[in-house]
Amino acid sequence: MRWLAVQAAGAGLVARAARNAHAVVAIALAFGFTLAGTGARAEPYVGPLFDTHLHYNEEAFVPFPVADVFARLQRSGVRAIVANSRPNDGTLALAGSPEAAAAGVSVVPFVRLYRNRADYTGWFADESIHAMVQQQLAAGTPAGPYRGIGEFHLYDSANAEGPIARRLMQLAQERQLAVLAHVDDAAIDRLLRHAPRARLIWAHTGIGGTPVERVRELLARYPSLMGELSYRPGLTADDGHLSAEWKALIGAYPDRFLVGSDTWVNARWSDYEALMAGARLWLGDLAPATAQRVAWGNAAALFGVAAPR
Repeated sequence: MRWLAVQAAGAGLVARAARNAHAVVAIALAFGFTLAGTGARAEPYVGPLFDTHLHYNEEAFVPFPVADVFARLQRSGVRAIVANSRPNDGTLALAGSPEAAAAGVSVVPFVRLYRNRADYTGWFADESIHAMVQQQLAAGTPAGPYRGIGEFHLYDSANAEGPIARRLMQLAQERQLAVLAHVDDAAIDRLLRHAPRARLIWAHTGIGGTPVERVRELLARYPSLMGELSYRPGLTADDGHLSAEWKALIGAYPDRFLVGSDTWVNARWSDYEALMAGARLWLGDLAPATAQRVAWGNAAALFGVAAPR
C-alpha cells in the first residue's frame, strides 16, 4: 500500500503548486499581460485538454453531482475524458448524462476492476473480477462501447503474473482496448510479456519515482506504451514549470505522453480547475506542436475523438 501513501502525501503539495500556477495565469490574463512578455519562459497552453485519468467514484456522487462535474470540466477547457470509476456506476452516469454534450465533453468509458476498495489488492487472482469485466463489456455504456480497462493497481509487480492480470491483458490486446495501469516499471515488463501489442497507458509514468532513463528505456522497448503524467515525481520544479529532464524526454517522444487529473479523492475534485491550470503551465514549456499532442492530440488519436469545434 506504499504507493497509496505516496499518492496521498503528494496530493496536498501538488494541489498547492497547481493553485499557485492557476493564480499566476489568472492574474496575467486579467491584466492583459502574457507571461512571455514579462520575461517568463512561456505562456501557458491554451488549447483543449483531454483528461485521460478521471475517476467519478461513489464518494463524489453527492458533493459533486454530474452537472457540477461537467461545469468544472468546461471551465477548465477539458473537452474529452477517460472515465473510470469505483464502481462503474460513476462512469455510466457520466457517459449517459446530457450535460456531457451541453459542456462539449466527449466521454471515453473504461471498465474499472473495482466494485469496492477491497478489490484493489486481490483483483489479479479473482475470477469474479474477470466475469464482471466481461459483463460490463457486453453491456456497453450510453456513450457507446467501453474503450479500455482500468485503472488498476499492482502494489507488488509479481502480481502481474496473476491469472486474471494475464487474461485481462490478453483480452485487451484481442479487442484493441487500452489499459490504464498504476504499476512500477518491473510490472510494465511483466504485463507486456502477456500481451506485447496491448495499448498500455502507464498511470503517472512511475508514481514511485522511476528514473527518467528507465522510462526512456521502456518507451523505446514497447512502441504501444504511453505515459500519463498526473502525480509524476520530478515532472515539474517548485514553480510548476517543466523540469529539464522531462522536457527533453517528452520532446524525444512527443506522441507518447498524456495529461490527467486523477480525481481519486474528493479533494482532487475541489482543486480540479487549479490542477488543470497547473498542467497548462508546464505544457506551455513545450514546443507548441508537442504541447498540443500531449494535451489533446495523442489521446484523441488513440481513441478516435474528433477535434472540438
